[in-house]
Amino acid sequence: MGSEVLEQPQHNPKPTTNTNINKLNENTDTISTENNANGNITVTKKTLSLIQPHSLLPKPTPPISNSHPQSPNANDVVPLNFKTFFRQRSNDLTSAITRTISSIKNSIDDKNDQNDDVTEFKLSGLKVVVTVKNDASLGKVRITLFSKSNCRDCSAVRRFFRERGLKFVEINIDVYTEREKELNQRIGNSNSTVPMILFNEKLIGGLVELNAMRKNDELEKKLIEIANGGFSGDVPVAPEYGFDEVAEEKVVVEEEIVKVVRVLRQRLPIQDRLMKMKIVRNCFDGNELVELLVRNHGYVHDKAVEVGKQLCKKHFIHSVFGENDFEEGNHFYRFLEHEPFISKCFNFRGATNDSEPKSAAAVCDRLTKIMYAILESYASEDRRHVDYVAISKSEEFRRYVNMTQDLQRVNLLELSENETLAFFLNLHNAMVIHAMIRVGCQEGVINRKSFSDFQYLIGGHPYSLSTITNGILRSNRRSPYSLVKPFGTKDRRLEVAVVKMNPLIHFGLCNGTKSSPKVRFFSPCRVAEELRCAAREFFENDGIEVDLEKRTLHLTPIIKWYSADFGNERNIVKWIMNYLDANKVGLLTHLLADGGPVHISYKNYDWSINS
Repeated sequence: MGSEVLEQPQHNPKPTTNTNINKLNENTDTISTENNANGNITVTKKTLSLIQPHSLLPKPTPPISNSHPQSPNANDVVPLNFKTFFRQRSNDLTSAITRTISSIKNSIDDKNDQNDDVTEFKLSGLKVVVTVKNDASLGKVRITLFSKSNCRDCSAVRRFFRERGLKFVEINIDVYTEREKELNQRIGNSNSTVPMILFNEKLIGGLVELNAMRKNDELEKKLIEIANGGFSGDVPVAPEYGFDEVAEEKVVVEEEIVKVVRVLRQRLPIQDRLMKMKIVRNCFDGNELVELLVRNHGYVHDKAVEVGKQLCKKHFIHSVFGENDFEEGNHFYRFLEHEPFISKCFNFRGATNDSEPKSAAAVCDRLTKIMYAILESYASEDRRHVDYVAISKSEEFRRYVNMTQDLQRVNLLELSENETLAFFLNLHNAMVIHAMIRVGCQEGVINRKSFSDFQYLIGGHPYSLSTITNGILRSNRRSPYSLVKPFGTKDRRLEVAVVKMNPLIHFGLCNGTKSSPKVRFFSPCRVAEELRCAAREFFENDGIEVDLEKRTLHLTPIIKWYSADFGNERNIVKWIMNYLDANKVGLLTHLLADGGPVHISYKNYDWSINS
């Protein structure tokens, strides 16, 4: 309306002013008055445009205090409670949005004429997106993969499923040996063929059939087709807790020597004795053993002595002072479970394994297959990162720990040189994984002392990670910064140590850190070739860097720590050239050819874990 000026007679100003103002109040929302210099009253009327709220939103209501209920007297003053006000407004807004979404959803269901996968609508600046779930869900399909350890085709199938985000259940028949019979029944063949893929109970085939389905774009169609059919009662059961092997229904004849051992444990006078000014704990002497065998088992004297020798050879008993063989007389012996080191062995569970020992080669083969399966399931593709938490909860690892009890009384002397090398390389890397789970680490960095002392009972004797590396694989050489050798001259473990040390072992041993070589396992028949491949791969990655300008080689500190194994620095450079790619070989050849000095620098070692 703008503004207007009213002139009033001076003898009656108030009635005129009140009357005009009352008239304006009927038609305006806001007025303001002002006296000008002439004594006239200027009244300004402003029109306010009210913004109406959305029809679906709740109408504003005055705040109501819970502590002061509204009084019927209009003159009473109600105090303002802002907390209650905003909570009430929030609840009203939420209820309005919920009612609106429900009404829109109902209208969409009633019309049933939209085929889009996504419905989008807007509500007072609020964007709501509703995704319609596809009825042909692949959740009704269980993909089962029968596999073996260290199988290229199985790795290809496993990689294919992972890259496409398809969940699958893997049954490794090298780990779950009892499932091999089931696989043979499903394929109708007595010879297990892997990989073998099943969608629910439907046998698909191996890698060739999977590739054919992928090229013809039939994989998704097949999955949807089987999903619509649902499950049947013949779907392979996922691996679960069980024994390593299914025992057949046959009578197992217990060895006579085991029966003898059980009687000896109960009746021999095992006690602490004094010998050579030392207290010898939990022992008995040879005379007591022979007398008990003659009296209780009816053996003649010579036969009793022969049984005592068999007990020593099979590692049921050991000489306290390290004598090679059993002798009758005042010589002290103790049972293997009474040895002082036994409680520190992580494959000992309160009692020794009295079963007839399996061959060391068979135990090594079984150990390697289980560890391959663990890496394929719980390590990265390049094996540089290992999920120790997942391994610790896996059925594969439980079976591996059970298998380590077979190491207690194996005969290591029956292994060949290459078998011994592969056996202890594999055992070392497996023990590192076990140590990472049992000993653990603080703040992501391993405790080198705890890891070095982590040990197993193997062939009747304790073997730690340190003794395996320096005593066995390095032919009883001193460890870095140590003044003594791992084994003394009378130590029976010297018989197992490799005769000729191969410096390539340092690139096959993983200690669980980021700077160490990646974790891997070896086969006895190809261990030398696999060590060469391990060295090449290590130097191709971070093992060496060549700075041509400064004429400097940056090497891994492993070479510095074990310099006695690699020789002097000049020879080290020439030796390394055998395991480098052509580019780095050319750079090193150029540095060595001009006769100038070549400097060697060592990198910092990252002791954080490779998880």
